[in-house]
Amino acid sequence: MNLDLLVAFLQHKFDDELFTLGLYQCILSFLVACFVAVISIPVIIKISELKSLMEKPGERRAHTTPTPTFGGIAIYAGILIAYFLWPSIDQTDVYRTTLSVAGMTILFFIGIKDDLVGIDPNKKILFQVMAALILIFFGDLRVDYLYGILGFHHIPPFFSIILTCFIFIALTNALNLIDGIDGLAGGIAMIASVTFGGWFLLTNHFAMASLAFTVSGALIGFLRFNFSNTSKIFMGNTGSLILGFLLAFFAVRFVNLNVSFRYEPTAFFNAPIIAIVILIIPIFDTLRVFLVRILSGRSPFSADRNHMHHILLDNGLSHIQTTLVLCGISLFNTVLFFMLHRNITNTQSLFILAALFGLYMLTSFGLKMRIMYLTTHPRRRRAILRRELQNGISGRRIVDYL
Repeated sequence: MNLDLLVAFLQHKFDDELFTLGLYQCILSFLVACFVAVISIPVIIKISELKSLMEKPGERRAHTTPTPTFGGIAIYAGILIAYFLWPSIDQTDVYRTTLSVAGMTILFFIGIKDDLVGIDPNKKILFQVMAALILIFFGDLRVDYLYGILGFHHIPPFFSIILTCFIFIALTNALNLIDGIDGLAGGIAMIASVTFGGWFLLTNHFAMASLAFTVSGALIGFLRFNFSNTSKIFMGNTGSLILGFLLAFFAVRFVNLNVSFRYEPTAFFNAPIIAIVILIIPIFDTLRVFLVRILSGRSPFSADRNHMHHILLDNGLSHIQTTLVLCGISLFNTVLFFMLHRNITNTQSLFILAALFGLYMLTSFGLKMRIMYLTTHPRRRRAILRRELQNGISGRRIVDYL
């Protein structure tokens, strides 16, 4: 990455009145979404307490006291109000972003039902497909070009629809699966939305940029309470489903818009790889967990404590430390790839990602072995138990250490 060219480009952008107007709109959308989330969450917490709509601690739960799980309502409200508050200065993607809000609304109500009474996984997938197809067919949004990865370029319409639908389902559920500790899903989603939003803004796709910064603003407001000790709230399936869906929308549109990389200096010739790197933690963790479950002869959708955030917690890290480590890895990989991506081909980048996934697998295996070592030595086991008691764990997990 040439920093001199980047600085010159940014100076030129700030001289553009249209860009400046778009920047102000993104900042205002961010602030309004944050404000809406901050003022609505205390109301949601109060209603949840009055109606006993709380998630109770359990064996796989990382919390020790009943906690509201409807933070997704505040995130949804923040996004909805902040995005539609301003007239769009860019008509290119207005229809698509409106369709994304329609799809998000479908998943919002599915998430509400899931948080209240539960929902059959097959039905959940069906509605995720429905939300994706709204954008695919009505918004003409699909991945139909693979940038020469493994020799593939243009793909037929039917397969592009299948691939795009798979991307939406995979990313929506990947974010849902990492939502197991304070701040992790929200932090990863915020980093990704800011990154995608920054590129949309710099390339004058202001409708997409405004939506992306609206998401990040709502998440800042949510995270203030998600990390709180006295007024904690979780985003629940409501929040993770709509965030995963919107991140999939940003990723697919990012790949779409960069197809013109041969002619546009601001476009990337390796956009699919960049999208994967930006979302590397949920993608890698979901792949690893599914692979381990399948190799163990279990359903890939069976529940366990085998996610990386569970492994780090069992190795002695706190919620905040675990979240900082995983978000830091995500941010580091994103920045590093942006600095070095011009020097490697897409196929080489794919092999590098495969090697990184192998390293991720080995690291998780080593950390699991460390947990087994610590728990089989009485003195270390007692030290772990004291730490867990200080952090708070369920009775069933205490028995596991005895």
